Amino acid sequence: MARFDDRASQPQRGAADMFRWKVLRRSDPRGEDFQALDAIRPGVRDDGAAVLASGEAAACWIGHATWALRLGGKLIVTDPVWSKKLSGVVPRLVPPGVALDTMPPIDIVLVTHDHRDHMDAPTLARLGDESLYIVPLGNGARIGHPNVVELDWWQTHEVGDVAITLVPARHWSMREPWNKNATLWGGFVIRGPEGTAYHSGDTAWGEHFAEIGARIGSIDWAMLPIGAYSPRWFMESQHIDPSEAVRGFTALGAKNFLAMHWGTFRLTDEPIGEPPARLRAYWREQGLPDERLWILDVGEARRL
Repeated sequence: MARFDDRASQPQRGAADMFRWKVLRRSDPRGEDFQALDAIRPGVRDDGAAVLASGEAAACWIGHATWALRLGGKLIVTDPVWSKKLSGVVPRLVPPGVALDTMPPIDIVLVTHDHRDHMDAPTLARLGDESLYIVPLGNGARIGHPNVVELDWWQTHEVGDVAITLVPARHWSMREPWNKNATLWGGFVIRGPEGTAYHSGDTAWGEHFAEIGARIGSIDWAMLPIGAYSPRWFMESQHIDPSEAVRGFTALGAKNFLAMHWGTFRLTDEPIGEPPARLRAYWREQGLPDERLWILDVGEARRL
């Protein structure tokens, strides 16, 4: 039994399920509506670098699950992926919102788990030894830098005025076929003088959203994934869909929803532009205020 099998989301999908998915995909009709949605890409802006360099509290979407946050005077980057291709294979659909060589000095790097669209070895190799890397248990050896802190769920590490807590997620880990669930995964809560942010990492729907909301208290900015959910029979136990993301946001009791994990890489079967369309529709069905839904362009920054 692997070290974290007892915490992994169920059911666990294997090679037979993957084969079934690939076979069914061939018979999936893709008409004009699909093609129209699939042609959509996130907008791209270039204001992020200037806002981050200003020293003001801000959040900038770099793409996928990569955010640059400035809280408590610290520049924090989540799940850094600046590569043009994942594993040299899956192409990036839009460029990173801020070029890595124009980023201000990064104080803290958070990596939620070992999947290659979140822990990107080429990007990590480009980052400096000066940053502090905070990761779930068992992931430190893969970072390639000396200044690493490993956390279990609900453990906290403080850096100046910033406190970072690893929180549960319904997911799993595997870097190679022989090390499934050998390392932990999770989300992060980041507390600074300006407020509290939450980055879910990859997660399925679960009661952990309500638990996090109850234990952490007020969450000002919730970064939640809205893509990589189709086919549902395969993805339901590992990735939330847009409606579940809104349910998670509500269970957290968060103030603002920051959409992520869509439009950057083609990972699953839904058309690229479908996640934000479904998110907006469900958000309005629930009667939630438009100003609390942040579907940012790549490279767009919001002051916090």
